[in-house]
Amino acid sequence: MVKHFRVPGSLRLRLKEAGVLVSAVLRRAGLPQNLFEQTRILVSTEELFALWRAIGEVSKDPSIGLLLGTETSIARFHPMGIAALSTESFGAAIDHMARYKKLSAPEEILHETEAGEWAIQFRWTLAMDVEPSVLVEHCFAWVLTIAREGTGTRIKPLRVELVQPRKHTRALQKHFGCPVVSGATRNAIIFRAEDAAILFVTRNAELLEMLAPQFDQELKDRAANEDHFIDLVRGAIQQRLTGHRPVVDDVAKDLHMSPRTLQRRLQDVGSNYQRVLDEARHQMARYYLSNSVFELAEAAYLLGYEDANSFARAFRAWEGMPPKNWREAQRAALTDRPN
Repeated sequence: MVKHFRVPGSLRLRLKEAGVLVSAVLRRAGLPQNLFEQTRILVSTEELFALWRAIGEVSKDPSIGLLLGTETSIARFHPMGIAALSTESFGAAIDHMARYKKLSAPEEILHETEAGEWAIQFRWTLAMDVEPSVLVEHCFAWVLTIAREGTGTRIKPLRVELVQPRKHTRALQKHFGCPVVSGATRNAIIFRAEDAAILFVTRNAELLEMLAPQFDQELKDRAANEDHFIDLVRGAIQQRLTGHRPVVDDVAKDLHMSPRTLQRRLQDVGSNYQRVLDEARHQMARYYLSNSVFELAEAAYLLGYEDANSFARAFRAWEGMPPKNWREAQRAALTDRPN
């Protein structure tokens, strides 16, 4: 499963053009100041949300999400956008983007037709927090950009539904050209069902035929390389989880590489040593609590924590409950399971 998002390097330029100080955004988000200097910018869902939340907080424009999600120069489109515009129709474009998103990031584009309406939603599958408002608006603005550039018309949605209220509702209504309903049960942009069949004037079957195989191969390579290397590091860490916290130098030695190379390769796949260490501890903690009679203090020792309290705090962050409660819930579930 792909666990990271790829942030386009062009976002830095768009932020600068909008008068948003990039260094302030990264500082507010708690992200490295050299984030946009990386060749492949990969972030977790938590980091993606922090980035977009910081953009909304640092920017003086409440409609910054709309601005960043709107582009009229096809030359500046992301390759995925160019491929979407090369499809046959608005509906085909959404299908294409939905497939790419699902394969390349922990995100889904959901769309369904009911009672003459076509609803499009975005879902972040690994999210532990509410998605930032500015990110939702950015996604919907991007959908409208694809629709208008592809059809060559000023197509308008029927309405935009938002869970959280906005202070700039009038600006949203002006941008989308439709009513904006706050306090809804979902975040969705709603079109007429027949809008999905509108043909694209930008259709380019030859270009799409060239781009599609490259997308498919890139997605396969990325998922395989990312998961394989992180699994190697996680396994090496777990081999050393025997009463102390493994340090990066020892794990790098086990993998026959320098600590700097290990950290760089983890960064290349959107991770870092501390994150993989936490994942390794979390995985082993679940194993110890489910399959052994270790006391919590013993499990804490084996996982390299200083004491049971430190382990309990970490476990609560992972599972949302103390380890004792989690173990009891697991045992109860096994008892209730039919033979």
